[in-house]
Order: sequence, then C-alpha cells, then structure tokens
Amino acid sequence: MKLYKIGELAQLSNVSPRTVDYYTKLGLIQPEKRSNTNYRLYSDETLMRLKRIESMKREKYTLEEIKATLQQWNKVSHDELVTDKLTSLQVLLHQLEKEAKEVEPLLEKLKPSQLKTLHKSLTPSAAACIEALLLLLGKGPL
Repeated sequence: MKLYKIGELAQLSNVSPRTVDYYTKLGLIQPEKRSNTNYRLYSDETLMRLKRIESMKREKYTLEEIKATLQQWNKVSHDELVTDKLTSLQVLLHQLEKEAKEVEPLLEKLKPSQLKTLHKSLTPSAAACIEALLLLLGKGPL
C-alpha cells in the first residue's frame, strides 16, 4: 500500500497542503498512520476520497453537506470504491436535477404539438428519466 505525505497527497489531488490539513482537521479525511518522524501518511483510498470531495465542491456542495454525504455512504460500505460510485451517482443526479430545473421554463413555452414531437424524439429511457426528474421536482410529466 502506497502512503503519501501531505505535500504528495496535495500535489496528486491538485489541492494545497493547507487544504489537506484543513480537511483532516474537519474530519473529512484522516491519515492512515504516522511515520517514525511523526509525518501524517495518507493512503490511496484517502486520495480517492479527496478527489471525490473536490468533485463535490465543484458541484457547489458545502463542506458540511460533503461530510454528511460521505458519512452516509460509509454507513452503507467502508469500501472506498463503493462510496466513490455512490457519490458519483449522487453528483450526477444533482447535475441532472439542476439541468431539469433550467429546462423546465423552456418546456413550458412549447406548444402541445411541439411537446408531443419532443417526446417522440426521445428514447424511452431518456423520456422516463426526464419524467422521473420532473416528478421529483414536483412537476407534471412531459
């Protein structure tokens, strides 16, 4: 298992060493162990987790939301690969929800015949996904 010092971890994840230190203090990440010279050492799993945190930050999640989400997925599985996939799905769903909200006013301006044509041009799975998102957002079907 490869272990990284703060500077190495920061460089690999494109964040500053201060960010790594801050996330450690917040409990978002934690060192695997300490070296003989008392350096904090982080694992590959922590590198994956740090990249996931940065991805969620780009999607405008707050650090509190990120921490809660990661804790939630850790209750499901302690396997970082599983939590990575679950988090990725959550981020994608968040992006889809945001885009559905943006397209809603545009759809409302369409005439019924245009909506019918739009609906026919979509694949069944795409139409089902769009309708599911609209229902989740409290809107009616296409």
